[in-house]
Amino acid sequence: MKILFASDSFKGSLTSMQISNLLKQATSEIFPNAQTVSMSVADGGEGTMDSLVNSLGGTWKTVDVLGPLQENIKARYGILPEGKAIIEMAEASGLPLVPSDKRNPQKTTSYGTGMLIRDALENGITDITIAIGGSATNDGGMGAMQALGIKFLDENNNELTGCGENLSKVKNIDLDNLHHAVAKTNFTVMCDVTNPLLGNQGATYTFGRQKGADDTMLAELEYGMSIYANKIKSIIGKDISGKEGSGAAGGLGFALMAFLGAKLQSGIDVVLDLLDFDKKLKDVDLVITGEGRMDNQSAFGKVPSGIGKRCKKMGVPTVAIVGGLLSGYESIYSCGIESVITTINGAMTIDEALANSEDLYLDAARRLLRMIRCGKYIFKEDI
Repeated sequence: MKILFASDSFKGSLTSMQISNLLKQATSEIFPNAQTVSMSVADGGEGTMDSLVNSLGGTWKTVDVLGPLQENIKARYGILPEGKAIIEMAEASGLPLVPSDKRNPQKTTSYGTGMLIRDALENGITDITIAIGGSATNDGGMGAMQALGIKFLDENNNELTGCGENLSKVKNIDLDNLHHAVAKTNFTVMCDVTNPLLGNQGATYTFGRQKGADDTMLAELEYGMSIYANKIKSIIGKDISGKEGSGAAGGLGFALMAFLGAKLQSGIDVVLDLLDFDKKLKDVDLVITGEGRMDNQSAFGKVPSGIGKRCKKMGVPTVAIVGGLLSGYESIYSCGIESVITTINGAMTIDEALANSEDLYLDAARRLLRMIRCGKYIFKEDI
């Protein structure tokens, strides 16, 4: 029997690798002769870069960059085998980097993310994956593109700083100094947000308030974003502001597509492709996945849904261990997940569950594997 472990982390309690180790322990007790394979996975959100670097044997590069408030900070990105890199926008331009009393999307910039991309290009990397969740910015990606050499000019031909309040001031865009390596580099963006750039479902009105914008600021930012989008339309000769994902990360998704030719893909699918997940399913009899909380959103781009869909195609049964279940979790069954087990085994507070997360997970793994062993007894299969 061959079992593959591929669970997301349980935020605030267990890492993906800790979960794999607990599953190994439980498997050795219930199926001592089983072969196990472990994978550290994530869905493009927090922890994705760590997961890929650790799983693929990559290395880290630390860079001095400008943070969202144009302060000097250090940020890292992962260098993967075969000339690839993984960058998380949150490292350089993330909302947690901005104190709550200083959050203002008119002032914040994605420039630091562009500096990470530039450093990867200057190190000869020609395949760059960018995870763009958790941004503090609403600058349309203007800051990041400025770091790559694009000049955004006002009516007096003066260069503008890439931030939200300058979107409405863009009168011309100079592409002459765009980094020379962009043309020969493949850019992939991990993005599970389908919002367009503009409108009530766009970058500003959907995400601006959580970044510190009030009603007046939202209106000003939306007005500026529309001017910015129209100017880019005139430069590149097409309108991509309505594309799904163009509103991700305060419009960074829009800029990456417009200027770098980036392709936006589901985060979990990008991760699984980088990990060669489909190949690793060969001869696997069972896959165990999971996440900290399963709800009605779990079927849309989360780790269990991505794992389940691929396993379903390959005819490999898949089960999940989760920390908790909320309304609508049943939608995960349509993604190929056969059964879901929770780690909670009695009445307890959240703090108690977090404090005892390892013991609770191990108990859940044992319960799950015992049920599977019972099924094999019923059908008189070798264990």
